[in-house]
Amino acid sequence: MVINVRVVPRASRNLVKQESENSFKVYLTKPAIEGQANEELVKRLAEYFSVKKHTVNIIKGEKARCKLVRISE
Repeated sequence: MVINVRVVPRASRNLVKQESENSFKVYLTKPAIEGQANEELVKRLAEYFSVKKHTVNIIKGEKARCKLVRISE
């Protein structure tokens, strides 16, 4: 499955919010410094979809707020 993700770093809490069928907005408490937000994003999406972290891969937008993420099952 491939999804579009809009990341909001330095939010007050961690939250995954589905906006449409394959589009999500993810609020993260971690800052976008040295990949901290990306690590947290992978962790939160793995929890949300009940999969292991190694199955969640950012395939586009590693340094952007809008990302394309592949989740393998």
